[in-house]
Amino acid sequence: MPQENFFEYLTYSDDDLKWQIVCTDIGSTEIKPYESYPPQKERHPRTFKQVSTGRTLKEYQIIYITKGSGTFESKGKSYQVTPGTILFLFPGVQHSYRPDFKVGWNEYWVGCIGKFPDDLVMNGVISPDRPVFHIGLHDTILSTYQELFERVRLQRPGFQLRLGASIMMLIADILGYSRQSVQHNHTGKFIEKAKFIFAENLRGNIEIEGISDKLGISASHLTNIFKSYTGMTPYQYYLHMKINKAKELLETGELSIKEIAYELSFESQYYFSRLFKKKTGYPPSQWAVFDNQV
Repeated sequence: MPQENFFEYLTYSDDDLKWQIVCTDIGSTEIKPYESYPPQKERHPRTFKQVSTGRTLKEYQIIYITKGSGTFESKGKSYQVTPGTILFLFPGVQHSYRPDFKVGWNEYWVGCIGKFPDDLVMNGVISPDRPVFHIGLHDTILSTYQELFERVRLQRPGFQLRLGASIMMLIADILGYSRQSVQHNHTGKFIEKAKFIFAENLRGNIEIEGISDKLGISASHLTNIFKSYTGMTPYQYYLHMKINKAKELLETGELSIKEIAYELSFESQYYFSRLFKKKTGYPPSQWAVFDNQV
């Protein structure tokens, strides 16, 4: 059961912000059937208490519904909320949500600001266009919220740094469970077969259409499941495997950069060097030296 109507609005320093994420507020609420929402409005800041009618925040919030049902609205779309639903709220994006009056719900929430979540949005990892995740009920997610509550109650020195780290882990777990939830039982077999074909052809080139034909699925379907499973398109993953092989060859010192580019069928030494630096942060000429210094 949630800690009934527990919430805190937190302070943070400029030094805390250097961590690139700080916790701004946190809480949990049990809304019983026929109970008004949100409860105890007088104890919340004006903007926060408008949650059921429509509000715009200056922060991110991550809300986990573990019991009951309701609705969530954002950017002109309406979503059904059921147990195991995660709601992501974004700064400057108007939204509203409320439990069904006859049902109620249990919610856990945490707010944050900082460069870390900003970068996630900028890089498309999270987006106001995808604010809802139906991940199901997971003890690890609930445990993270409980850990956050405990740190807030104690507020020991450096607690904001630890809160930030826990929120990062919370986001990582949510995205991980979200990927799992869209997988079918046979998806892993397709992915593993594709990876095997990639590994067999590291010294050549591949065509996604040819791979999908061997697997008996369309190229678009292969791309979709591969991206949801690994976070990369099949070709991006294939290039990643080639770069890892190039690292191995560079570390042996037996082949020149030009020979490695030819060995792995890159179109030119220049393209190989440019791609290698983009993926690793180092040009091929420095990789072996860097590796030996680690």
